[in-house]
Amino acid sequence: MVVRSYNEELQYLEKIGPVSWRIKKGFQPNMNVEGIFYVNKVLEKLMLDELRNACRPGMVGGFLPGVKQIANVAALPGIVYRSIGLPDIHAGYGFAIGNMAAFDMNDPKAIISPGGVGFDINCGVRLLRTNLSEKDVLPVKEQLAQSLFDHIPVGVGSKGIIPMTARDMEEALEMGMDWSLREGYVWSEDKEHCEEYGRMLNADPSKVSMKAKKRGLPQLGTLGAGNHYAEIQVVDEIYDKWAASKMGIEFKGQICVMIHSGSRGFGHQVATDALLAMEKAMKRDQIDVNDRQLACARITSVEGQDYLKGMAAAANFAWVNRSSMTFLSRQAFAKQFNMAPDDLDMHVIYDVSHNIAKIEEHMVDGKPKTLLMHRKGSTRAFPPHHPLIPVDYQLTGQPVLIGGTMGTCSYVLTGTETGMKETFGTTCHGAGRALSRAKSRRNIDYTDVLAALEQQGISIRVASPKLVMEEAPESYKNVTDVVDTCHAAGISSKAIKLRPIAVIKG
Repeated sequence: MVVRSYNEELQYLEKIGPVSWRIKKGFQPNMNVEGIFYVNKVLEKLMLDELRNACRPGMVGGFLPGVKQIANVAALPGIVYRSIGLPDIHAGYGFAIGNMAAFDMNDPKAIISPGGVGFDINCGVRLLRTNLSEKDVLPVKEQLAQSLFDHIPVGVGSKGIIPMTARDMEEALEMGMDWSLREGYVWSEDKEHCEEYGRMLNADPSKVSMKAKKRGLPQLGTLGAGNHYAEIQVVDEIYDKWAASKMGIEFKGQICVMIHSGSRGFGHQVATDALLAMEKAMKRDQIDVNDRQLACARITSVEGQDYLKGMAAAANFAWVNRSSMTFLSRQAFAKQFNMAPDDLDMHVIYDVSHNIAKIEEHMVDGKPKTLLMHRKGSTRAFPPHHPLIPVDYQLTGQPVLIGGTMGTCSYVLTGTETGMKETFGTTCHGAGRALSRAKSRRNIDYTDVLAALEQQGISIRVASPKLVMEEAPESYKNVTDVVDTCHAAGISSKAIKLRPIAVIKG
């Protein structure tokens, strides 16, 4: 491995726009394409400081900074265009979290990598609107927060209350939200406002291990821990009135519910199983990568196809999971306000994935290509008139849900034509960590965090005090910096800002 000084490393980085930087070939070995990352002044300092720290004597073999992970992905076989880092980027397993890459389906050497999807397959965000105002909710905010906490199982070992047999599990993995619809847990229009209509058709439960199914069976309809949450939020700003009205957001002060969760232990096991299989496939097919965490397989190989089918089953699990929590949230609100959920207008605005690999059609160098998109910690953001977004949003572009951190605001963006050209219709997914979980626990006192939330008027229900420290706002980048960078780059456009008034966490 070549060891270079910080100044030598900088020779390979070039600022090419107000919020964009290029990573030249040669920054890491065997790069097939260049890299690019998007940062404003504040985020730029974080990225470059991370690189500078990694260049210090004695740091060889330590953590890999985000820019190096972007460059390592650029060296993978079959990658096209460039390896893209979004403004919320931070170190992850293999791919950085906030890294997007596309691979040519017609290139026999092109690969699929579980590290480019993440362990929490189809971790994503769902937003429900209501016709309630902040004035309606504030007098009963504590009771409503408690009701949500009581209805939605949370925490590391939480078990679901949605009845599931092994046969139900098999059907849910294959059918996704169609299973939820058949069982009466969602409204028919919920599917219309979900990426992929809540079902990946290539899912094959037979490609999933029994261990994964056993882990997943008790966890369906559970929030989990970590950065997952259910929040009661208030519309704080409307930047694009027309786009907001298409989403059913009519006024400042309107109440929404945001659910952020994924495929729980099921998805984690699917990823773990695939990584073991792919390490063997790499030896057989003589695939070399810069980082062993980038374990991968040819898309056309048995291992590659098995992972795609198993990953799709995990994605379906996650959609059923968020749908089950939608059902429980509607129940909690209905019980508190003694009204039917449809009388409260509790419709799904949209549901997005930000840890997934999908086959899509895109233009590369003026020619149409079929690509396998790896979006890890990044969100699809398709522009107006794209055939894969709902009729309701054909004129505005796809809604993009950007969850904030505990106690900070969240955003709804819309997809743009610029984003389609520059990032294959991809934008950020959240704030992105600035401190590791261990460092957060060392540096932050949970009583201080709780006091700060109380001062902001935010109710919190949490299963573990340790989580309060790990998920404190100080542990993350500023979500507004992230969103403003994407807006300035033109890869997505700001529509709505939401602020939390109650947070439910594991």
